[in-house]
Amino acid sequence: MYRLATFSADVTPPLGHGLLAGVIEPAREIVDPLFAHGVVLTGPESPVVIVGVDWCEIRNDAHDRWRHVLAEAAGTSLDRVIVSTLHQHDTPVMDLEAQRLLDAQGLGRLLCDLEFHEQAVAGVADALRASLPDARPVTHIGTGQARVDAVASNRRVETPDGHVSFDRSAVVPDPELRALPEGLIDPWLKTLSFWDGDEPIAAISCFAVHPITNYGQGLVSSDYVGLARQRMQQDHPSVAQVYLTGCAGDVVAGKFNDGNLVNRAVLAERVYEGMQAAWKGTERVELEQVKFQSLPLDLPLRSSPGFSREDQEREVADSSLPNKTRAVSAMGVSWWKRYDGGERLDIPVVDFGPARLLLCPGETFVQYQLWAQQMRPDLFVVAVGYGDSAPGYIPTKKASDEGFDLRRRSIKTWMWADPDRAESAMLPALAQAMDVQGEPGNWRRVE
Repeated sequence: MYRLATFSADVTPPLGHGLLAGVIEPAREIVDPLFAHGVVLTGPESPVVIVGVDWCEIRNDAHDRWRHVLAEAAGTSLDRVIVSTLHQHDTPVMDLEAQRLLDAQGLGRLLCDLEFHEQAVAGVADALRASLPDARPVTHIGTGQARVDAVASNRRVETPDGHVSFDRSAVVPDPELRALPEGLIDPWLKTLSFWDGDEPIAAISCFAVHPITNYGQGLVSSDYVGLARQRMQQDHPSVAQVYLTGCAGDVVAGKFNDGNLVNRAVLAERVYEGMQAAWKGTERVELEQVKFQSLPLDLPLRSSPGFSREDQEREVADSSLPNKTRAVSAMGVSWWKRYDGGERLDIPVVDFGPARLLLCPGETFVQYQLWAQQMRPDLFVVAVGYGDSAPGYIPTKKASDEGFDLRRRSIKTWMWADPDRAESAMLPALAQAMDVQGEPGNWRRVE
């Protein structure tokens, strides 16, 4: 009844391409190539596409473009295409309208190269299209999970005197800051696999952590999660390996990473061990049905000073500001234009029966992932982050109340969603995705 095709394509940017939206040094060396890995599941209904891309972010009309082109290649509708980035920082951020706004200011290719973007999307679509004749029957779905220790830690830290801050980033040179407890994380790496009888076809692994060892020097890399995925592919050459990053907006490796690149191999080994353990612990059940829904998400935009459409348009046009500030504001204008034009975000959900996969936008905080799991403890819930990354960080109300805001940095805050109203939009959408009603700690199934 169901068939699965797997595909992969190189999406490595050319030297000189902007990384992290022009906030850091452009690409000057390719340490290891970047890829898009994905699957196409066909059956009685339209195909479903799931793809993980070794880029930092795909935002606004760029995300729409990916979904449109891949939907056309797979013979499905745009809403049934799940595109997620892994969020390595020494990789591109793609926002086509934002770059066009910068082009008009004489800042060509500051954020991204539009021609390279089209080439990359076309290459992935070609790979997808070429994979379809080789699609294999899918009779079973597999689920496995394993703890990953000494990798993930929350940005939020609380000192012994009770002071709360969000000062723990992906790279933490300060040993005292690293010594503080890891905080709220999801320690479980989850692997969802597809089988033709006793033969595995593909494995989708997901873990919630920023995949960053160090960044900012123009050294393009898929980082430690890419290395772990590569090792799994070498160990299991006939099983296509897809890695996705969970809801990791506030989860980093900073407690276990001082920025020394020697840590890349160490962290890769720990994630790889988690992948192996999850694979060995896989349990299979017959795949009887696949249901899909795309839930609208009306996430409020941030309109505080500096984040209104008018304020950000002024900043884009202000040549006295640093280019990186103008690039960040251009991405904000890009989302405002879409929103004012009536476009909204969505949460795609794939129901495999005993397992459910959903894609959240942007840098959704890990608490939302944990809430989704708590809503349906009877299911194997794979919550993925970094869908359309237009909103940037999506904090909880608690984090907002505690002062989550990265103003201390040299760039404008990477948060275009209203931090005080995000939770009130996200929670109902997650509850609908999980078929429940209620509130945290008191969820009730909707039959």
